[in-house]
Amino acid sequence: MFISQAWAQAAGGGGTDFIVQLFPLVLIFVVFYFLLIRPQQAKVKAQREMLAGVKRGDRVVTGGGIIGLVTKVISDSELQVELAEGVRVRIIKATITDIITRGESVRGAKESEEDDKPMLPAAAAAPERKSLLGSLFGGKK
Repeated sequence: MFISQAWAQAAGGGGTDFIVQLFPLVLIFVVFYFLLIRPQQAKVKAQREMLAGVKRGDRVVTGGGIIGLVTKVISDSELQVELAEGVRVRIIKATITDIITRGESVRGAKESEEDDKPMLPAAAAAPERKSLLGSLFGGKK
């Protein structure tokens, strides 16, 4: 009386159960592909094309947030960038995150002659600073 009887389940229909269990996994993979994998591949392709098109005269941003002007393409993986007038550094091309402005294309003999000339515009004169107390109490004008 206290012991209940256990009944065995009838065999059959095992093939459809496997497909039903596999369907959510396939659906998750499809969603991941269209939401994560495919956009990332497009982003990597666009970055690769941008880096292949870097040339002399381009204003670029590095991964560290430094803005500079490309003065020389040394090799496929290395550039010379001018950060300020007379301050040139060599960087790895892969560290460039963005090209702000595109420069003019200079090729041939002119390129070697113009390598030593700074391409940055001349710095504008800084405006005269007034002190806070001077402006409040009518100091120098």
